[in-house]
Amino acid sequence: MLEEKNDNLDQHQVDADGNGTETILNATTATPDDLSELTQPEAVLIEADATTATDAIAASNAEESEDETLKERHEIPMKDYDALALEELIEELKGFVSSDKALAYKDHIEEIKKAFLAKYNHLVEEKKEEFLAENQDPTEEFEYHSPLKSQFDKLYSQFREVKNAHFKSLQTNLKNNLENRLAIVEELKELINPQANIKDTLKHFNDLRERWNNAGAIPKDKYNHVWNNYHFHVENFYDYLHLDREARDLDFKHNLELKQKIVARVEELVLEKDVNKAFRELQDLHKIWKEDIGPVSREHRDAIWNQFSDLTKKMHDKREVLFENQRAVELANLENKKAIIAQIEVLATEKVNAHSQWLGQIEKVEALRTAFFAAGKVPSEVNEETWSAFKNAVRNFNSFKNSFYKDIKKDQNDNLAKKTALVAKAKALQESTDFAATTPIMKQIQEEWKEIGHVPRKYSDKIWKEFREACNHYFEHLKEHKKEENSEEVAAFEGKKTYLESLREFQLTGDHKTDLDAIKLHIENWKGFGKVPFARRHIEGKFNKILDALFEKLSLSKKDTDMMRFANRMDQLSESNDSRKLDSEKIFIMRKIDEVQNEIFQLENNIQFFANTRNAKKENSIVLEVRKNIAIHKESLDVWKEKLKQLKNIKIEE
Repeated sequence: MLEEKNDNLDQHQVDADGNGTETILNATTATPDDLSELTQPEAVLIEADATTATDAIAASNAEESEDETLKERHEIPMKDYDALALEELIEELKGFVSSDKALAYKDHIEEIKKAFLAKYNHLVEEKKEEFLAENQDPTEEFEYHSPLKSQFDKLYSQFREVKNAHFKSLQTNLKNNLENRLAIVEELKELINPQANIKDTLKHFNDLRERWNNAGAIPKDKYNHVWNNYHFHVENFYDYLHLDREARDLDFKHNLELKQKIVARVEELVLEKDVNKAFRELQDLHKIWKEDIGPVSREHRDAIWNQFSDLTKKMHDKREVLFENQRAVELANLENKKAIIAQIEVLATEKVNAHSQWLGQIEKVEALRTAFFAAGKVPSEVNEETWSAFKNAVRNFNSFKNSFYKDIKKDQNDNLAKKTALVAKAKALQESTDFAATTPIMKQIQEEWKEIGHVPRKYSDKIWKEFREACNHYFEHLKEHKKEENSEEVAAFEGKKTYLESLREFQLTGDHKTDLDAIKLHIENWKGFGKVPFARRHIEGKFNKILDALFEKLSLSKKDTDMMRFANRMDQLSESNDSRKLDSEKIFIMRKIDEVQNEIFQLENNIQFFANTRNAKKENSIVLEVRKNIAIHKESLDVWKEKLKQLKNIKIEE
């Protein structure tokens, strides 16, 4: 009876044919063919370089045999994801996750994750530094939310769910497959039975080989051990069972022909220009050699394996040269990135004292950041160190910049305190009737306001509005006081009052042109009366209400009606000779133009967003509504621009 293979045998213990069984178990990188043929322990000492090459291939094949998705990962070249922007990384991730082969892209997805989180965390750090520089309130907490981060988290969660389900199923299958293969090996051990019928034994042997080929993947850490055990007992079946030698020799011959074809193909692969592609095929050939092809006769085992092993070493050497060239490129990239970091470090020490100069410095750093990300990969062992140095350089620059703006912030807060005091003073005087004493003080307050610099942006509009209203309130009272005794204005008021009563009786004829001419004549007549006292200017509002009613009945376009009303109001302002009100009106209109333009810009951006969606070819109701709003806003913009044009043509008498 053949002695069973036992992991506990002494290293130098040999079986009946002189095969070192313990040596066979340990030489996991050799093929089953040459392992069973070894007659001395030292015969397994394969040349170191060849062993390195076969070790690498054996380890890779063991891993891929466990999970076949690994094999597909090598088909897509790895990009330099560090060079991509956050938006581009999201698009790359979306493409991989949405594929039905997402697991095959695991390495790409993990590299994208690494690049995205590194850049995003760096961005958050910068935003936090800016926040701390601008906000002095210790109770206000920093918060930063990005739609890009939400997109990334959602996509990566989808991938993680697929991955977890896959590996859960994989682990169960691997365990079951391993048990099946071990059971097959045990049955192989029992085949050597002199009392058994040879035909039944051969049939059982062929059934076991068929079951073995269909048994499925097993854990990678068991791969070589289990396969070598299997081949050991298969070879022993051939070598120790001397029955049906003719069938055995035919099988040996067939296996030798297959292995010779593999050797011939590897000889071609050694000449292949695409080294990575050739090496991948070599891995597949090693797997076929080990898993699909049976043993050959003893006289050919060493020779055919040595041929295959030597060619494998040549291919491995070519691949090492390729890696050395890639490393040379990575080292050049490293020097480039070090130079970029050094430039940023210099900018973090150059002191500038003006906002415009800092804008230039910021632009330089942004250009260097872009260059850093585009510089390509560096050696993996210094990647973290290089990234850390880059982050520190940018952080130091931002801290240096923020210290400048922090000083500006202090100056602006001082200016805010000064202007707040002037607002309080103006409000205290706005109801004063001692015009002779108060007017010079109010003018002085206005001059002081002009001398004070900028305040923080979030307070600028509010404090200016308060100051302007207080000043305007006082000076309007002053004008009212000056005009109160003006007899001509009183007469104008009486005339307008009488005319207003008669105008109430005016009826439209129904003829558009006749009615429009009549309304224009009423406007001209009204203007002819002249100015009224400031305190009695309410009569202008009454006149405007009557005009509004007539315009509505006349059914003019909204634009024409609006422009006629505006022209009438501007004539009234012109008559008042109040330059401040005209300036205020001009500022108001300019702001309205800006608001409408910004609204149009936002709506057009929304249209662009919908145009980029998958359903862009078929515009939905939302898109149509947005287009309608754009048209309305553009018509409004034309009206405001026409008003500004008319306003600029008004001249105030000195």
